[in-house]
This record gives sequence, structure tokens and C-alpha cells, in this order.
Amino acid sequence: MATPEYTPFVFLLLLFQSSVWGFPVCQTPQESPTCGYKSCHATKPGMLNVHLVPHTHDDVGWLKTVDQYFYGDRNDIQHAGVQYILDSVVDQLLKNPDRRFIYVETAFFYRWWKQQTDDMQNTVKQLVNEGRLEFVNGGWCMSDEATTHYSAVIDQMTMGLRFLNDTFGHCGRPRVAWHIDPFGHAREHASMFAQMGYDGFFFGRLDYQDRNRRMVAREQEMLWRASESLTPPMADLFTGILPNGYNPPEGFCWDQSCDDPPIRDDPDLEDYNVDDVVTRFLHIAHGQALVYKTNHIIMTMGSDFQYENANLWYKNLDKLIRYVNQMQSNGSEVNVLYSTPSCYLQELHRANLTWPLKGDDFFPYADSAHDFWTGYFTSRPALKRYERISNSYLQTCKQLEVLGGPISRKGPFGAGDSETLKKAMAVAQHHDAVSGTEKQHVANDYARKLANGWAHCQVLVSNTLSSLSGSSAPRVYCEHLNISVCPLTETMNVYNPLARPVSWPVRLPVNGTAYRISDVVPVSQATAAVRRGRGYAVNELLFQVQAPPLGYSTYSVSLLQNGPPSPQSSPLPRAPKASFSPQPSSLLSLCASIVTLRDFLSSLFCVCLSRYNASDGNNSESIQMSGAYIFRPNTSTPFIISKTAKIETLQNSVVQEVRQWFSPWVSQVVRLYTDSRALELEWTVGPVPIGDDLGKEVISRLDSSINSSGVFYTDSNGREVLQRRKDYRPTWNLRQSEPIAGNYYPINSRAYIKDDKDQLTVVTDRSQGGGSIQDGSLEIMLHRRLLYDDVRGVGEPLNETSDIYPEGLVVRGRHLLSLSPPATAADTHRPLAQEVVLQPSSMDFEKEFSGLQAVLPPAVHLLTVSQWDQDTVLLRLEHQYQASESKEHSQPVTVNLQKLFSTLDVLGVSEMNLSANQWKDEMTRLDWKAESGTHHTGVTNQLSAYSAL
Repeated sequence: MATPEYTPFVFLLLLFQSSVWGFPVCQTPQESPTCGYKSCHATKPGMLNVHLVPHTHDDVGWLKTVDQYFYGDRNDIQHAGVQYILDSVVDQLLKNPDRRFIYVETAFFYRWWKQQTDDMQNTVKQLVNEGRLEFVNGGWCMSDEATTHYSAVIDQMTMGLRFLNDTFGHCGRPRVAWHIDPFGHAREHASMFAQMGYDGFFFGRLDYQDRNRRMVAREQEMLWRASESLTPPMADLFTGILPNGYNPPEGFCWDQSCDDPPIRDDPDLEDYNVDDVVTRFLHIAHGQALVYKTNHIIMTMGSDFQYENANLWYKNLDKLIRYVNQMQSNGSEVNVLYSTPSCYLQELHRANLTWPLKGDDFFPYADSAHDFWTGYFTSRPALKRYERISNSYLQTCKQLEVLGGPISRKGPFGAGDSETLKKAMAVAQHHDAVSGTEKQHVANDYARKLANGWAHCQVLVSNTLSSLSGSSAPRVYCEHLNISVCPLTETMNVYNPLARPVSWPVRLPVNGTAYRISDVVPVSQATAAVRRGRGYAVNELLFQVQAPPLGYSTYSVSLLQNGPPSPQSSPLPRAPKASFSPQPSSLLSLCASIVTLRDFLSSLFCVCLSRYNASDGNNSESIQMSGAYIFRPNTSTPFIISKTAKIETLQNSVVQEVRQWFSPWVSQVVRLYTDSRALELEWTVGPVPIGDDLGKEVISRLDSSINSSGVFYTDSNGREVLQRRKDYRPTWNLRQSEPIAGNYYPINSRAYIKDDKDQLTVVTDRSQGGGSIQDGSLEIMLHRRLLYDDVRGVGEPLNETSDIYPEGLVVRGRHLLSLSPPATAADTHRPLAQEVVLQPSSMDFEKEFSGLQAVLPPAVHLLTVSQWDQDTVLLRLEHQYQASESKEHSQPVTVNLQKLFSTLDVLGVSEMNLSANQWKDEMTRLDWKAESGTHHTGVTNQLSAYSAL
């Protein structure tokens, strides 16, 4: 299929051949005459219109688990019960048709909805149809924007929006994106929201210096040009900054959790306060109007888990509106009304103004001079990795559900499903989940939910593989290969979820010394130590697998007997015996020797594992401590963990490997696989010692001779790349007060530095924080162990332990390094990043299989293959290169859908928007006019448009 317009994604519902078939049945219902923009209360021209927005912010896990929040359990931790909020709000909305309420987190609403009677469901539908209850954002959760990958964000948004669409039709479709709590905002999120059909986006948190400048310039509302690659207005999104975060104005909080006095309007009582309330409100409204452009302002009337007793809020808001508006008879020009974000947005659109352009993002976020929220980019690195590999496994699960057909869900291994892992992954995208900013018991609950989802998917996968292979033998899944633990059988198969062939190194734990497949190497001391009794293999079987697109390949791993292998077998050629020699060496000379392993490495670089000591708040500049959210080292110079390392080297036909021990708690393996495009750094950190009463933040620093001139590049949620510059912000003159933390940015999948000759790219296996503090250098934070809470609400230090690691968590991960000319670097790091995000899964079964008839072009990534209805499949294809990123691959390409799949016959295609809740040809958005000369961008190289599919 080819389209003339540049687009990054194509989203399709495919009708395919099965026993029963028909056309897709998700037609958009006709709009009710009263919902959406048509349900807004009238405003008054010539007056200052104050839009009061009743709302609650319900974290999908934070201080309590998702279940505890919903039911109102463990109120000794935090008083919060979402089910009671929804009960109370619906009751109060019915008492006054003027009242409005917005709801955001579909994960909670879905639970509540399932428990309601038919009568209550019909009542709620009526409230939605009349615009009195409005959904905003509408994803399963309000996702984090720094540590989430775009594929997982799209999935969780699709899940929430589909439920609203199926339940309420057009009136349930949100028109406004609402991210009032995430700790900084990513450009790619804005781009996705635009492509999902949203008309606007509101948030509450941005850097304090940025906010101050915008208030003075009256630029708190803008047009965010969220892609340098898409033709405007495809990724343009109107964006507004809320005046009080997401809280009410000071003195106007009337929840049971608030201390502000209610409106006392009986003049016969001594504590009558209406005049005082009205005067204070008018003063706040006029002050707010001075820093916004129109005669409309918005006030968020609610906060965390408020409206459990909605009568308190609505009774006082009714009075506030009545008494303030009564002042119009005395000459007041302030008009107050119940409203929603979409109604406020509509009035801004009607103003027909031009708006300043924004081209970069809102990272990093600081709420004062020494308080940079850049620590959570790395916090809870084990959970971040588990979330990332769970995303990979979910894509595998969804693909095999489609390729296997109905038997995948109910087959020889029982009933399996992908929904359990979908919901667990959706919850994990929450801004206090994968971000690592929750309490420890909540982090454990997120991991437990993911593990439960894996179990359900494994049944589904086993059923599919049984059907495809014709064998119902039990399946074995290797979930702990990172610590060399896997219960092996005689065959090993690797499933590749990518739509192109993959060559992937596999290391399997074995006790033998000679196998049908390639080389055997001894398990490292670090691996033996990190297993903690969970496996006892003394060797690892090492070989490269070749897996077909959306398919699997089988390899025999049986132990060789005395004598040559049988004629029926086809063993890979044996390599010479590996050399393995311990030797002390300085780190610098080691790094120099590693570089010589790669012919195309032209710049020397060094890998230094170091640490910052975390601030305990005891200094003259600030009392701020490092914590789950905030990164604040107590010095600008990191401490090298060891200037010397114990070294072991290994070389065979598959890999050249250097194992380094810097200390009992820090080690690293540097690997170069034969014919590899990248150098692999496998790091193991922990238990981080705290006997000196100092928290520590461990980094990997890559030093090179590249002349980077203070510039480096990071990805945005795994998609487009933004330029970063040390001690610089594109939209204001930065006063830098934290030279390390203030130069850290989220790295979701890759970062790089470059000059005219070389580009050094690091591909990460999870979201991490990092920066380029020195020219020619990249540093990435690996692990954090802290002894103090940073006073941002979580109420406990980030000091992770577990039953297996009671003395402190051990974390292992990988970085892939490539060094190549800048003109061709993307041809390497783009595919590498996709392979790490969607890594092959190791299982045991037989036969070779590919779900595709033909390999997709290198520029095309198959993002989604998911069962939609009985006879329809949701397919997302994306052009994964920015327009000028690759001379070879940043070109339009064509895909023949009818010849794409090997097990599906495509009978029809319908194109949808990104979130699959609207037909593409029916999606309309509000148009906005941009001011000329206000487009600040963090990208200097030309990025014009994605190539179309």
C-alpha cells in the first residue's frame, strides 16, 4: 500500500479469512446533540470567563497498590478510595444539571463500571451523552513521559480509548489530552496525541524558570510542533499550562481532605464569609488573567483522590458561582461557570488568536534551583527492565494469538489470553510505575501483575506453537537467561517478533563441554554470584541464531557423544578452544585493547564505571536530598570505582570477550560478537554499599576523542531524536544551578555524540538517565541506592532489597555501542534499538516457521499485530526513520498487504487513527494559527517528514 502523504504510522483494521467473516463492526456512532463541544455552558463576551473544572487525580498505584486505591484499603497509608469517588460524583451530578465532572483513568473506571447495575450504567450513559460527565485523556492510565516506550504508550492508550468507545460511543471519546502530574513532558507524547486525534493538551508541571518566563510573556498556551519530520499540522498540538498544577487556587479547596473554610452564607450567623470569599476569588481571577492571553481562564477544582464526598465540593462550588456572578449587577466583569478542559479549549479556539510555537520538549523538570527531577529517569532499574522485556513478550503473545487463531486462546495447554498482560503492561506505564517513584510494596505489586500476565501469555503461546508445529509436548520458557538460568531440553527455538530476519547471540547454561552447537565458555564469577543458588550450570553454550520474520528457528543443543556426530545431524563447525587468562591491567590500557577488536572503530574510547555520592541535604546551598524523583549529587566530580580492574579475556569463533571486576559489587563484560554491528557492555551493579552512610548513584561513562562541542542527542520515547546542549535550554536563558543533574535527560532507547567524522551511539536495554557533561563523553546512570526521601510524597528512601538480595538489589543490564560515520549511523542504531526493544524469545519447540510471506523493507517496522474482533486484526506499520536520517532508508516505500502474512488471507482494509478509536477519514481536529518567528527547536539538523508507507 502506498500513500502520497508523509506519515510515520499507518493503522489498519484487516478483515481476514476464517470460518465466519464479515466487515468490521466498530463504526463511529452518531454524535449526540448535547455531548462534546455542544454541551458547553454559554460564556459572556466582554467578561473574564472563569472555567471551573471539577476533577480528581487518581494515581493507578503510588503509595498504595491499584487494588488498594480502588477499594479504599490501607487508609493508614493514604485515605483514598476510587470506587467511592465515582459513586459520589454520579450522585451529585444528578442533583444539578449545570454541574460538570471530568474523569481520566480508564483502569479505575473500567473496574467501577463492571460492578454497576444496568440501571446505573444507563444513568451514567445519560450523563456522558449530555456532557455532564466527560472523559479526558482516556488511556488506561496517565502515562509517564520520560521512561515509557512509544509502543507501550500506544497500547495502553488504545486499551482505554477502545473501552470508552465501545461503551459510550462518540460521546465517550476524549478530545483533550490531560497529563497534569507527569514530571516533565516528551515531544513524542505530544506527537502521538496529535495523531490520536486530540484537539489539545494540558499539563501542570514545567521547569520553574520556564514557567516564570512564560508568565511574563503570556506564553503559557502555545502550539506544540511535536515533530520536525511531519508536515504541519499533522503533529501540531495546542498545549496549555495549568495555573496551579492540578490543584485549586489557594483557599478554595473544599474536599474532606482540605482545611479551607466552607462558604458560610447565612447572614444571621457571626461567621458569615461570602464577601471575603468573593473578594479573594476576584483577586485571584484577575491576577491569573494577567498571565494568559484571552478573556478565558481555567481553574482546576480538585486534586489527588478528591470527591470521595462530592457533596462538599459541589455545594460550595454552586455557592461560589452564584455569589461571584451576582456581583455582575454591581459592575463586576467576572463570569464563573462549570466547565471542562474541552469547553475551555473551544473558547480559546473561538478567540481566533495566533499562538507561540514550541519545537523542543519539557525536560528536564526542576521545581526550584537545586531540585531537578532527573533521578527517576533511572530509579528502580530492575523494574524498568522487567517492564521493557514484558512489552517485548506482549508483542510476541499478541502476534502468536493472531497467527494461531482461536486455538491459541483455548488449546491443549488450557485457556490462555493476552488481556491479562495487556492490562498489567498498561498499568505499568503509569507515571508512578515504570518511573520508579512508587513505594516498594507497590513496585512489587506491579512486578507481580506483570508476572501473572506472562503466565497467561505462556499458555496462549504454548497453544499456538502446538498448533503450528503439530506437537503438544510441554514447552519450556527461558526467562532468566540474563543470569544463565534455563531448564534446557534437546531443542532450542528462538521466536523473532520483528518483521525482518534477525541474527541474535544466545547464551545457554550447560554443564557439558561439547555440544552440537558451537562454543562452550565458562560461566563468569559475576554470573555465578548473581544467581544466588537459582542455577548451577558451570558453562554457557554460545551461538548465533538466525530467526525468520515473525517466526522461529530450531537448534539442536544435545550433548556430543564419544566420536563424531551422527550423519543425520548438521553441527556447526567447532571453534578452537577458547583462550581464557586472568591478568591485572589498568582500565585505560584495557579500553585501548578493546578498541582494536573492531576494524571500523576510529576513535579511542574508554568505559569507566563511576559513582556520585548522593546529597543528604546537609550543605549551605540547599537542604534537598537525592531521592526517587530527584537526582542531586554532593559533588560535580564522579568517583571512579576503581582505577584498576581484574581482567579475564576470552576469544573463540563466536565472541571476543573481556571480563572486568572493579570491586566486589561492580563488574562488566565487554563483548564483540563475530560480524556484530556493535560492541556489547554487560554491567552488573550491586549490592551498592551504604556502610559509609552515603547513598550512591552509579554511572557508566564513555569517553572518546569525538569533538562534540557540548552537544549530544537523545531519543524521545524511542522514536525521534532531539538535540541537547550542555547548560542550555532553547526557550529561555538558563541559570544553571546543578551542573550534573541539570544536564541529565531521559534516554529511552539510545543516545549519541558526534562530530564531522564519527558518531558514538549507545543503545540501552531500558530507560535510563544520562548526559554529556564533558565534551566527547556520554554518561548513563545505571543504578541508584539512596538513604533519604526527597520529600516529593513517596515517603521512603529508594533503598531496594529483596528476599534474594537482602543486603541490596543487584541489577544487570546491557549497552550496545556503535561507532560509525554520522551519515550512516542511523542504519545501524535504528535496527539495533528495535532488536533490543523487541528481542527474540527463547523457548523449546520444533520446526521452522515465519508468519510473513515476505520480509518488510528495512525502513518499515511492524509495530502492532493484535486480534481486534473475531475476524479483524489491528495492524500498525511505521516508517521508523526520520526524513533526513538515512540517505538509503529515509525514502517512501511500498508494502503489499495481501502478500504480507503467511497464515492470513486479507479480505479488506480500513484505515484508522493511531489509537484505533476513529476511522482515519472521519478524524477532524481544531485548526490553530501559529505566531511567526517563535518556533524554538532543539534540533539543528534537518528533520522534515517521515516517509509514507
